[in-house]
Parts: sequence; C-alpha cells; structure tokens
Amino acid sequence: MDSREVLDEYLSSPRGDWSQAKLRDYNHHLSGKIFIPQPFATLKNAYEAQSGFAISRYMLIEVAVALIMLALFAWLARRIGNGVAPKGRFTNLLESFLTFIKTDVVEKGIDPHDSPRFMPLFWTVFLFILGCNLMGMLPWVGAPTAAFALTAVMALLIFVVGTYLGVRKFGVIGYLKNLVPDLGLPIYLAIFIVPMVWVIEFASLFIKHVILAVRLLLNMAAGHLVLLGIMGLAFSTHAATMHVGSWTALSVVALLGTTILSFLELFVAFLQAYVFTLLASLFVGSATHHH
Repeated sequence: MDSREVLDEYLSSPRGDWSQAKLRDYNHHLSGKIFIPQPFATLKNAYEAQSGFAISRYMLIEVAVALIMLALFAWLARRIGNGVAPKGRFTNLLESFLTFIKTDVVEKGIDPHDSPRFMPLFWTVFLFILGCNLMGMLPWVGAPTAAFALTAVMALLIFVVGTYLGVRKFGVIGYLKNLVPDLGLPIYLAIFIVPMVWVIEFASLFIKHVILAVRLLLNMAAGHLVLLGIMGLAFSTHAATMHVGSWTALSVVALLGTTILSFLELFVAFLQAYVFTLLASLFVGSATHHH
C-alpha cells in the first residue's frame, strides 16, 4: 500500500468495496475469535464454529481461574484444618480475603446468624469474579467478565439460588407474597396499592438480576475500550503519518495515560467483585427473610 498504484488497484477491485454490509459481516466473524484447536467442533473459519461445541479462550481462562482458586484454598484449608493459628504473610492474606467477604460483604445483606450457610457460595462468587477481572490486566489474556455470557450466568445463578431458597422457606405463595413489604395501609388503600406494588416488585425481581449482569459487564469492558482508545492516539494509522516530534510527544502522553488508567482498572477489578457479591447477598437475603 506504500505505492499509490497498488492502492488504486486495490480500491478498484471487488476486495476494495467495503460496504456497511461487508463491515458488519467482517466484525461478526471477528467477534468469536476462536483460535484454539477444537476437538469437539468443526470450524467454519478461524473465528466461528460450524457445528459442535467450540471452546473459546475465555472458557480456558475461567477453568484456569477455578483451578487456581481450588489449589490456593485447598492449601489454606490444610494449613488451618488442624486448628493451628495461620502463620505467614500469604496465609494471612488469603484468610483476610475470606474474613472481609464474611464481615463486610455478606453480613451487610444477610443476618449474621444465617450468613455462615451462605459463605461457600459468596466466597466462590467473589474470588471467581475477582480472578477473572484480574486476568484482564495480563497482556494477551483478557477478562472473561467482559463477556455477557459469563456475567449473565453469574446473575442467573444468584437468581436461581435466591428463588429456590425463598420458595423452600416460605412456599410458592409465601415467597410471592413476601415480594411486597408490609406497608401498614388501611384496607381501603391496600386493595389498590398493594397489587400495584406487587407487580412492580415482581418485575424488578427479574430486572435487578439483569442489571447485576450488565453492570459488571459494562464496567469491565468500558475500561478496556478506554485503554484501547488512548493507545490508538499514538499507534493508529493516522499517528504513523505525524511528524516525529509530534508523534513522540503524543506517545509519551498516551503511555502515561494508559499506565495511570491501568492502576484505575486494577482498583475497578476489586471494586466490581465487591459490588457484585454485595448485591448478590442483598438479593438472596431479601428472598429468604420477611420484609
């Protein structure tokens, strides 16, 4: 493309016709990004499956995070299983994570007397989301939580657990009645207001779990998009045509900006794992306790 003649020849050929339909099709094919050898699927091309069960990069990252969690906390369990006080910085670090989740996350939404039976679930949710978020800080790896498939499944898990435990405790009718808090209204007002409140609360039961998934997705994806945009200022095709002095100054600014934003992304990785687990505990707590 350095030669004008080559560029003109390309643009005049069918390959140079980049219509909106062709761009949409191109981006659709790139969206899957399946570059892993597929033992259980037949690939249509390098980016999407034609048939069978295709394994994506995010799937492998999720399995890796789960195995890392299993190895770390199996090791911690062996260290403290005999009743000996935990010693060592790494042991205390892992234990501090568990204590924080118990006292400052789960017990904010669930009564402390009931919270112990929910702890394995919320420990796993918090640490798995945190691990997936931190994977996005590694070059060429990526955060699985930037895909709606994962965040939707995590939110669906919380919905199923809360609904199942609520129905088991109150029964189907009792669970549905528990959606409306006790408003203390006289009967002539309750006849009209309570049904309207119940419809709103029933709809919000589904809406809040969808928002739970979308919030995590957007917060994790947005940071990566901003990083890409800042890096694009210095390393895009347009930047390659700039004067050396201008490009050097722009590159320094872009690199400093991405470095600072990367520290912010590290904070967001912890924050979003905390927010998701806190909201999940509130949802499960409200489903299993009278309002």
